Amino acid sequence: MAASGRGLSRATGAFPLPAWSRAHWEARGRLKPEYDAVVIGAGHNGLVAAAYLQRLGVNTAVFERRHVIGGAAVTEEIIPGFKFSRASYLLSLLRPQIYTDLELKKHGLRIHLRNPYSFTPMLEEGTGSRLPRSLLLGTDMAENQKQIAQFSEEDAQAFPKYEAFMNRLASAIDPLLDAAPVDMEAFQRGSLLQRLKSLSTLKPLLQAGRILGAQLPQYYQVLTAPIAKVLDQWFESEPLKATLATDAVIGAMTSPHTPGSGYVLLHHVMGGLEGLQGAWGYVQGGMGALSDAIASSAAAHGASIFTEKTVAKVHVSSGGNVQGVVLQDGSEVRSKVVLSNASPQITFLKLTPQEWLPEEFVERISQLDTQSPVTKINVAVDRLPNFLAAPSAPRGQPLPHHQCSIHLNCEDTLLLHQAFADAMGGWPSRRPMIELCIPSSLDPTVAPPGCHVVSLFTQYTPYTLAGGKVWDEQEKNAYADKVFDCIEAYAPGFKGSVVGRDILTPPDLERIFGLPGGNIFHCAMALDQLYFARPVPLHSSYCCPLRGLYLCGSGAHPGGGVMGAAGRNAAHVVFRALKSRLP
Repeated sequence: MAASGRGLSRATGAFPLPAWSRAHWEARGRLKPEYDAVVIGAGHNGLVAAAYLQRLGVNTAVFERRHVIGGAAVTEEIIPGFKFSRASYLLSLLRPQIYTDLELKKHGLRIHLRNPYSFTPMLEEGTGSRLPRSLLLGTDMAENQKQIAQFSEEDAQAFPKYEAFMNRLASAIDPLLDAAPVDMEAFQRGSLLQRLKSLSTLKPLLQAGRILGAQLPQYYQVLTAPIAKVLDQWFESEPLKATLATDAVIGAMTSPHTPGSGYVLLHHVMGGLEGLQGAWGYVQGGMGALSDAIASSAAAHGASIFTEKTVAKVHVSSGGNVQGVVLQDGSEVRSKVVLSNASPQITFLKLTPQEWLPEEFVERISQLDTQSPVTKINVAVDRLPNFLAAPSAPRGQPLPHHQCSIHLNCEDTLLLHQAFADAMGGWPSRRPMIELCIPSSLDPTVAPPGCHVVSLFTQYTPYTLAGGKVWDEQEKNAYADKVFDCIEAYAPGFKGSVVGRDILTPPDLERIFGLPGGNIFHCAMALDQLYFARPVPLHSSYCCPLRGLYLCGSGAHPGGGVMGAAGRNAAHVVFRALKSRLP
């Protein structure tokens, strides 16, 4: 990271940053009584918003309640010597202009690209010298077809056409990510001038329509139909369909048979790294290093970032205008605008005085779907998993499949649906869907020599358990043991390699990271909560009914994932609003 830290502040307290992340975050300056803008929460979107505003000359302060910045994009040394991307764990969706605008490489960001990127081993008996089959996918299309042909020659031939079809849809959606949605409130209630100005917000939609052209009906089906139905029209082999379907249900309390699950798949394939569309990678030093780079960029231009400074409420004048925030210690910080990187629920139901919000708006926010199926388990191991379908090297060095997203219990879309059905009954899945990643296979800086960190993104686990049970230590460990038993079936010896583990159920994700219901997207990425309905209709352009208060987190358009688009878009909306107030 760059050595400059002008204007950056960090509250010192009981949780000092570890040495590997502390070099830049030395306390500098002091808390001022007034700023142009205040950002609630130093998650990646909040940091992006602060960085853009500060570059535009808006004096900005960020207040983070935890001892570490990053929100869910954070690195934490839970087990000594092992540095975990404790919540989010992969990078792809971050908008390309954010890399360049904020000069993230200059500020220390390093990325390890993954190729191959997907590995799905089969749970089947080998015959003689033949190993159980597996599906390994990467950037080499010919090799992908060879892998798929193990299961279906027809699917191998169809796969390039499917990829081209999905890439075209992703390219059509792409312009919509970098602009505020169509301003429906201006269209319905604004003056003639406001209505004319809002016409410009139609441009990304028109661009999307031009790209899709005559195939629009087929693409409409991808966004609205169950992903199982879409994949059935392309392929016949279950291992391929189930592997692709994981991207449609990951992080969502949905089944491959749930209508609209296709959009979540698209959300996870529209990214890219280093100019490679759809590429995913590991951030060197863990996801917290990304947040550090964004914060470093913001600080280099004068932004102030404070940890262990909890915002208690948004301060509103008697005339109904935002005047700043009140911190938990009672101190008041004045500002012209407040941007909240917290969820819509925390922002509008807890931090904002209710008398300044319309009852209908509050009711809609309280009714947002925040169901989450996710339990994240971070594991420290003393050796790499040794898969029956792809045995490890004699000396234990990482092989290509170790750098992948490794899909377990994903041989069949029916398995995914059954795992979902268990959770809908209030029980953790009997055979959970597991996405296993090993960042240390490419980044040795996050684990001691010879050891590794393993990220287990598992589902489905309900927030509220049936039968009056709660997510106490006994239930958490019972579920983690079940997950480990599943991994053991694919990679015997895994359980014996475990040094320690960190189990984060939906209530844990909510408590630690402020994710409502444990939902990694702040609220579900369902069609009724997207674009001009995110978070609610008529308030999707980062504004809300309270003048001067803006939403800049994953609960705003375009949604969750480490994308930064909500923060960037909100910053530009706020800057335009501030300019319009000038005499």
